[in-house]
Amino acid sequence: MAANPHARIENWIWILIYGGLFLLILGIATARIDAFTGWMMAVPGAVAAVVGVVLIYVRSRLKDDKP
Repeated sequence: MAANPHARIENWIWILIYGGLFLLILGIATARIDAFTGWMMAVPGAVAAVVGVVLIYVRSRLKDDKP
């Protein structure tokens, strides 16, 4: 068993935040050349980053199983 029972959610938090912000910036840069493609990259990136931030709140509300 893992030492930290919430390790999986913590991994997803950082994957979503950093991946989403990377995709957002890449979409903004791409929008200078092709607006449609830029928006199609930036919007899901922003959504992923927001989901990561929401998961931080969810993680803070979870109870630890330590006695």
